[in-house]
Amino acid sequence: MSDRLVCLGSKGGPALRPGGPWPSSSLLELGGRTIVVDCGLGVTRGLVDAGIGLKALDLIFITHLHSDHMLELGPLLHTAWTAGLAKPVTLFGPPGTGHYWRRFCQAMEFDIEIRIVDEGRPDIRELVSIAEFGEGDIFEQRGLKVSALRVDHPPVTDCFALRFGHDGKSVVFSADTAFFPPLAGFAKNADILVHEAMLEEGIERLVARTGNGVRLREHLLASHSFAEEAGRIATEAAVKRLVLNHLIPADDPAIVEIDWEAAVRKSWAGDLTIARDGLVVNVDGAKAASGEETA
Repeated sequence: MSDRLVCLGSKGGPALRPGGPWPSSSLLELGGRTIVVDCGLGVTRGLVDAGIGLKALDLIFITHLHSDHMLELGPLLHTAWTAGLAKPVTLFGPPGTGHYWRRFCQAMEFDIEIRIVDEGRPDIRELVSIAEFGEGDIFEQRGLKVSALRVDHPPVTDCFALRFGHDGKSVVFSADTAFFPPLAGFAKNADILVHEAMLEEGIERLVARTGNGVRLREHLLASHSFAEEAGRIATEAAVKRLVLNHLIPADDPAIVEIDWEAAVRKSWAGDLTIARDGLVVNVDGAKAASGEETA
């Protein structure tokens, strides 16, 4: 299995609009492990479309508990279970992840119990193990190392960037964050930095579509990074490729890929990918997969 990153859901925020992209989720295949990072709506279909058999679920990491990053976490695990999942899955997340999972299983108790009896399935509650984490090294097994850095995403305090490393290759996910200079050190020399990005010219149109525009604008400006700021982090970190993801806005017809490129090129001159749902990036040397659009 070649090492690859698949952007399953590329938009920032939980709202869905006709023909638009899905919220945050990514697939990382690294060192023979199948890793899911965040589980926004659409993650299950995205994994299937990426060629992943749901029975192969292995490791799941949740960066923080905003709904656009974990709303489909329970349904993904349950669907994998009904598809034949019979081996343990480890779920890593910030404090509160275990509470979510227990409550999901309680809500699905009738279905779980009847399928165990009627279909002879193993108990899903015993297949999924929960590992709540904080900042620092959080996982090391068979050459795969994972570490976490607390980032700046108010009012959420338990929001973590994640760095995955195996055999000299590394991929870093910024999670949701305002401009956060320590992230550059955390991502130093990574093959790929997946960083959230926002375009200032789209904010007013975005907040105009909501009923709480003033408060939403305040949140966006306090808690997220502009594309140019993502480029500054990538430049300081000297990464091989920057992938702009969790795009805000991602479904504005007046904004096209060249607008994202123009913003980030003010601060980043290296290899660049603008995420879209289903896009694949090879981790080997961070070179683009066939059909990938890069700049």
